[in-house]
Amino acid sequence: MSQMPQQTAPAKCPSCAEPVESGDLFCGACGHDLSVVPAPPQDHGTLAVSGSDAREPARPAGSGVRFDRTAEPEEYPLQAPDPRVAERPEGGAAPQEPVQLCVACRAGRVDSDGYCENCGHAQPRERDHMERESGPVAAVSDRGLRHHRNEDAFTVGSTTLPDGTPAVLAVVCDGVSSATRPDDASSAASRAAGDTLLAALPRGTHPQTALHEAIVAAAQAVNALAEEPASAREHAPHQNAPACTIVGTVVAAGLLVVGWVGDSRVYWVPDDRSAPAARLTEDDSWAAQMVAAGLMSESEAYADERAHAITGWLGADAYELEPHTASFKPDRSGVVVVCTDGLWNYAETAEEMAEAVPADAAERPLHSARVLVGHALDGGGHDNVTVAVVPFPAPPEGASEA
Repeated sequence: MSQMPQQTAPAKCPSCAEPVESGDLFCGACGHDLSVVPAPPQDHGTLAVSGSDAREPARPAGSGVRFDRTAEPEEYPLQAPDPRVAERPEGGAAPQEPVQLCVACRAGRVDSDGYCENCGHAQPRERDHMERESGPVAAVSDRGLRHHRNEDAFTVGSTTLPDGTPAVLAVVCDGVSSATRPDDASSAASRAAGDTLLAALPRGTHPQTALHEAIVAAAQAVNALAEEPASAREHAPHQNAPACTIVGTVVAAGLLVVGWVGDSRVYWVPDDRSAPAARLTEDDSWAAQMVAAGLMSESEAYADERAHAITGWLGADAYELEPHTASFKPDRSGVVVVCTDGLWNYAETAEEMAEAVPADAAERPLHSARVLVGHALDGGGHDNVTVAVVPFPAPPEGASEA
């Protein structure tokens, strides 16, 4: 700690409370900018983040301080311009930008990399934990306990068909970690697919056709990322192009439509648990190929280390795009669970998924999505986990069978 000359009534640094001398621009102990009046602590209660403190290693204390206390005095001009004050219009100085304070120590400012300049704590990021409701559908995505970022993304929405019948949709995408910018790929794909569905369904496009078009649009959005110049931070010529998987569902007019490329899944869970649950998708994966070819049992294939090697994905270096779609007409009410392997790794069979889904899932989809994410985290949280819960209402009496 720097020693400061004795004063009759020394001032104190508003950040670390160490004495400072009149006229100092920066605190000699912590580097705090003494020209900045600390903002009141901000309420971060609305940012839902699961266990971010335990998952992101903190920087060493003080490692983010931008001012070298050993530098020569002439490096800090006495009248340094204040970057927070814009050109002064007539009537006085422009208002100062709000200071983002650390959620841990509530004193240090957050640098451009998302770390506190005072204590080094990593700040929560928007995609670490995401939740959304749209009409009767809800989704939750979490970074998990092992990954440094969330490479999953989702879109949920509701609209109406031309006759006024409600339609509900959910799209879930899982970035391929071995590819470049997997988080951007999943985000672009889910957004493009959701926008396509919300535009096509009100025009009267059949839900199964609309979902096929949505997957094609998602693939085009991911392909476009490969044409953008890579950032210096992620430039790696040996890496694959941005890539992700996609799975989606549309519930409308008593019809349940699913579509996918990759190994994210859709499950059907009836409200009446005496009726069987079902998995509605087949993985584009090495394990699924082995099972389909009769070379291995399902338990043997998924126990193999190559099980999760995918054989279908969205991306500029993918094989020929072959979107899978299917439609069903359940004869009873229930919920549709749309998820990445971050969840189904901990509830693989339809029976296991039905046990994990709360009994009141149709009435409380957001709560149920949170419960399912918690189920994966309690199981180990080895991957990003994303799940959407879509209620399927009971078909009207006398409805025609498919």
